[in-house]
Amino acid sequence: MQGQRFTVEVSAGMGAKVLERFPAGSPRGSWPAEEYAAQRRAEGESATVVMDLKSDAFLVVVPAGDDD
Repeated sequence: MQGQRFTVEVSAGMGAKVLERFPAGSPRGSWPAEEYAAQRRAEGESATVVMDLKSDAFLVVVPAGDDD
């Protein structure tokens, strides 16, 4: 999905667990959050990238029920 952006609204009640945070100011053409999420998906986790506007960071999240 490189080159495509999806907007996902995550509410506080969603129950997502944050695996990793990446600053939004990555160099042009660099997609570290998406690459990290793709690696987690390849390992069987249902990782998704969301934007945290308050901290200006991309978060890689999984549903709270995964690995708990």
